[in-house]
Amino acid sequence: MLFGLEEHFLLKFVYFYYMFSAKKRLDRAYNGAHVIPFNDNSKFILFSDCHRGDNSFADDFANNRNTYYHALKHYFNEGYAYCELGDGDELWENMKFESILHAHKDVYMLMKRFHEVGKLHMIWGNHDMVYRDPNYIKKHLSTYFDAKIGEDVELFCDIKYHEAIVLKHTKTGQELFLTHGHQADWWNYIFWKWSRFMVRILWKPLNVMGIADPTSPAKNYTELIKVERRTKKWISENNNLITIAGHTHRPRFPEPGDIPFFNDGSCVHPRSITGIEIEKGNISLIKWTVATQEDGTLRIIRILLEGPTKLLDYKT
Repeated sequence: MLFGLEEHFLLKFVYFYYMFSAKKRLDRAYNGAHVIPFNDNSKFILFSDCHRGDNSFADDFANNRNTYYHALKHYFNEGYAYCELGDGDELWENMKFESILHAHKDVYMLMKRFHEVGKLHMIWGNHDMVYRDPNYIKKHLSTYFDAKIGEDVELFCDIKYHEAIVLKHTKTGQELFLTHGHQADWWNYIFWKWSRFMVRILWKPLNVMGIADPTSPAKNYTELIKVERRTKKWISENNNLITIAGHTHRPRFPEPGDIPFFNDGSCVHPRSITGIEIEKGNISLIKWTVATQEDGTLRIIRILLEGPTKLLDYKT
């Protein structure tokens, strides 16, 4: 009986410790967030969890590369700013960014165009957590070697990655908190280097065989629910601050009056990508996918999944 009580209190202690730690990490991300002013004329597209790889069998992004490129080109032509909410580059399975760049160079050249006009805003996640280090970014992302001319040329010169971004409305003062979301996932935040090691040694070859990594909340429903619960608790304790994340790969679009926890999904869904649009003071959840036309041709189309809903309907 005594052992049962001790075990009960130990489990409660561990639970509250993890909850407290998640709160501390989310507090730190919010307090140190990069602030971007916006208004009702501003337009943002939010994608996350692209997991761009080296175009090998383990590269989950490769299946949706054309869809992603087409969608991103549409948003660039329409004057949107691009916010990437972490795990853009798959740097657990791949040791060097250069191999990813060569595999998806057209994508990075398009992202470079966003950067050149000041409309590329980047957040690091657990799979690209090395981007916390400005020196790593400067060394690997500032330039790349162009074999055609035999010299280094600019890529993302002076780019900065952030743990979080706050979009703050210039008129209403309303804030939108953008982050990857792994702050509520203690294993993939604190022990990310161990997770990276396990992915490179064990889960990458098994992934090719169709066996999923059980530590990933995107592939483990129990962990996904825990991460979402911790995040929602933090939002409730912070005046129902509108929070938009990725990490779990599960799209979320709450109704006004519910806890305003949004998730843009991922760009590695089977045959589609999902994201969140912010335009004219509204927020929407969208999907881009390949559809068959009546004449038998294939076409990439945009599908509205939820919204548009006025941001002001989510009162804090």
